[in-house]
Amino acid sequence: MRGFLVGCALMMVVTLPWSYALGADSSPAYNWTGFYVGVNGGGGWGQSRHDFEAVGTTTGDYRISGATAGGTLGANLQAGRLLLGVEGDMNWSDIGGSDSCPNPNFTCRTRSKWLATTRGRVGYAIGRVLPYITAGAAFGRIRAQIPDFGSERETEVGFTGGGGLEAGIFGGLSAKLEYLYIDFGTFNCGFACTDTLVDKVKFNAHMFRAGLNYRF
Repeated sequence: MRGFLVGCALMMVVTLPWSYALGADSSPAYNWTGFYVGVNGGGGWGQSRHDFEAVGTTTGDYRISGATAGGTLGANLQAGRLLLGVEGDMNWSDIGGSDSCPNPNFTCRTRSKWLATTRGRVGYAIGRVLPYITAGAAFGRIRAQIPDFGSERETEVGFTGGGGLEAGIFGGLSAKLEYLYIDFGTFNCGFACTDTLVDKVKFNAHMFRAGLNYRF
């Protein structure tokens, strides 16, 4: 939660001054209402951990990082300067990492294969510039692995939240910068990873990405 709040605060510090600077001379009649499709890409980093509770050992948190890219689908409804919207995305992902298991002869690994979100958006339109906050559900295919033992792929459901800045370019085309925090909590890799021990695997990540949307 602390990482999520820090990420949101950083995004606000970076984007809000630009929002007012870019929107100062924009037409207040600009309307964000409509359905849109888009593409996005960027990168993420975060933490994973393998906990072997039966024997009281853990890898501790280790760093994961990688790239992500995919598509976006959403809809906005603007009333005055207030914007309410829904947005979903489906992304290929290669966010992962590894560390020594408690037994240093083995390596514990975690990697996401795809990530998706379904979120609400609340924004405040400043002409052609739209700062917004967003939150909802996250979905992902996570692979946990201990080579020489085995691996497990799980489709996980978690929480996501963040914020961003979107700016109209011309017509229905707009560009955005966005931060999202994704937390899948823990899942049990179990016997598939270790043969004999319960292995609870943690996965959370911070993502920064850029995108283009086209509004109909």
